[in-house]
Amino acid sequence: MLRTSHILLKLALVALVLGSLFVIYLDARITATFSDKMWDLPAKVYARPLELFAGAAISAADLAYELEVLGYRPVSSPGKRGEVSRNRDRFDLYTRGFDFPGEREPARRVLIEFSGDRVRSLSSDGRTVDLMRLDPVQIGGIFPQHGEDRVLVQLADVPERFREGLLAVEDRDFYQHWGFSIMGIARAAFNNLRSGQVVAGGSTITQQLVKNYYLTSERTLVRKLTEVVMAVLLDLHYEKDQILESYINEVYLGQEGPRAVHGFALAAQHYFGKPLDQLNLQQQALLIGMIKGPSLYNPERNPKRALQRRNVVLGVMAEQGVITADEAAAASAASLGLNSEGSIRGSFPAYLDLVRRQLRRDYRDEDLTTKGLSIFTPFDPLLQRQLERSTSAVMDQLDPGATLQSASVVTRFDSGEVAALIGGRKTRFAGFNRALDARRPAGSLLKSAIYLAALERPAQYSLATVLSDTPVTVNAAGAKTWQPQNFDRKSHGDVLLYQALAQSYNLASARLGLQLGVSDVADMLARLGVEKGVPRLPALFLGAGEYSPMDMAMMYQTIAAGGFRMPLRSIRDIVDANGEPLRRYPLEYDRTVSLQAMHLLHFVLRAVVREGTGQGVYRYLPQGFDVAGKTGTTNDGRDSWFAGFSGDLLAVSWVGRDDNGSTGLTGGSGALKIWAQFMAGSSKQSLAYRMPDGIQTQWIDDRNGYVTGEGCPNARRLPFITGSEPGKRTDCAPRGPGSGPADWFDTLFGRN
Repeated sequence: MLRTSHILLKLALVALVLGSLFVIYLDARITATFSDKMWDLPAKVYARPLELFAGAAISAADLAYELEVLGYRPVSSPGKRGEVSRNRDRFDLYTRGFDFPGEREPARRVLIEFSGDRVRSLSSDGRTVDLMRLDPVQIGGIFPQHGEDRVLVQLADVPERFREGLLAVEDRDFYQHWGFSIMGIARAAFNNLRSGQVVAGGSTITQQLVKNYYLTSERTLVRKLTEVVMAVLLDLHYEKDQILESYINEVYLGQEGPRAVHGFALAAQHYFGKPLDQLNLQQQALLIGMIKGPSLYNPERNPKRALQRRNVVLGVMAEQGVITADEAAAASAASLGLNSEGSIRGSFPAYLDLVRRQLRRDYRDEDLTTKGLSIFTPFDPLLQRQLERSTSAVMDQLDPGATLQSASVVTRFDSGEVAALIGGRKTRFAGFNRALDARRPAGSLLKSAIYLAALERPAQYSLATVLSDTPVTVNAAGAKTWQPQNFDRKSHGDVLLYQALAQSYNLASARLGLQLGVSDVADMLARLGVEKGVPRLPALFLGAGEYSPMDMAMMYQTIAAGGFRMPLRSIRDIVDANGEPLRRYPLEYDRTVSLQAMHLLHFVLRAVVREGTGQGVYRYLPQGFDVAGKTGTTNDGRDSWFAGFSGDLLAVSWVGRDDNGSTGLTGGSGALKIWAQFMAGSSKQSLAYRMPDGIQTQWIDDRNGYVTGEGCPNARRLPFITGSEPGKRTDCAPRGPGSGPADWFDTLFGRN
């Protein structure tokens, strides 16, 4: 008997030691990781902030859309941040304020008045506001591999009634117990038995937090005991408010594809499109009710069940004195109040893909998914909306069967910033990003490089140089004979250089490319920003190779910027979780092409849309709105391209099939329509005409390229690099200003 007692005593001592070691291990685990887990945050990606000032070119409808996606709440008279009142062209809003890199935009009440499609005035407290910036739209995040997403909120910013309702339902004795509650377990069991349904759980908020942070969801006695011990330890080490704040930011509240929605602040944005502090009573109750079963009570998939659960929570809140019975009855009669438009966060997978790729050049994945970085981009929700609308409208018209695909890139060419991007016909769906990864022949878009290389040789070439648009055959050793053809299967004889590009004549372009040489044309492409996928073959002259819409955006960005090559950027600034700047992505540029040669190319790209293959743009744009661009079509109509620019925006659009089959479209009948419809709805600035030093104009007979007089037959004015004008003249003498019809080029001089 004595021996048995000794054995039992030893076993008890061993159990005590092992138990103590286990508790010490759990304690060390909690103290070493709890604070870190509180700040394990994905990077947040923001759009550009909307800047407003008197004279800003934005319509009242566009401002209303921006405020909608920002979650501003319509009220009769704004008294809190995030509220707005609108009366036609007059907005009274209370801004939220925002900490931008190196500068704070204050929260304030602002009166904004419009006149037409421009801001007429801004004022705050009766004083004029020169410039203000709205808080930027968060368009997405870069999440850890486990897909968790959350928006941090401090306990002080959580509405008091919401906190009281949460504790009334989930943990009534939270501020009294030591991490677990025997009374809470008993009370929950009694209430559930009495109501015949799960009204409350037995686990405290502290236990739930421990389970979410450290444990699995398996239902075993060992796990439950471990949970209780860790809850007690957590309660010993940290203040109650710290634990509650962590729970509010951690609790799991649903799934959106691969993204897990954690925390009430993100759930408020996800389900209602509002910040947590703007939720009404019934919306607060719904989120609290979802804790017991985020899938079971998901209001998007199970609205009836979610409504019943919400009303149970409202009843508990009334029973515990958090709200009155009348408030509970009124809230129970209300609808779920879900965000019908869906969350804008994560809605632009193609653009976020671009951001991720550029970030990974400078940051580790771990930094992007755990450090709570804020990434500020030039993404413009208003331009994106117009691009999506234009794409959908045109594609539905061209291809109701939805077998064609499309991709587009929009930049602000003065800065190289990518402002909008579509990676496929389904503009809001993730998947193959055609804007970045669909590599196809570019057709006649590459011709601009050929003609630019020629125009850099003013001693040999000018816009009036005569080219031969006649059949050509190239025989190369070991290669297939190359015999290009024009789109119309005709040759056009002698044509002027500018006409050959404006009309996109293949034969004349091939002959010009052969005169220059493949190496010179490939070198020009590299100077314009296209270095990959360029074949060193004569077929290059007609667009052979593999290029993405982003590659073509880079090329035409350099052209639009007058020969300044600058990297296309999707990132402006990055700050850490404390608001400290980490990195800036400043504007970088380098002149790679002669300004005078580029000016001549701009003239021809204007001619493309005024009298050449791109004339269709003026079925969408006003005649007085100047743009420049180039169509592109590949063999058998497999790819339809259009690239062009106005005075403020550059866009490249592509239409094709993923299987590389024929589309039956040219650049002018497909991609041009998307481009033109987008520009008509988005561009605010016509392309200006400024003639640089070293350029002069001359009247030319456009049949033979001879110098002629103003008002003579077939006379038109062309720009030339000084000294490159034709040496031959017609017999026609000048007839004086205004004696002949003015063409589109003449009108540019009258406007500037």
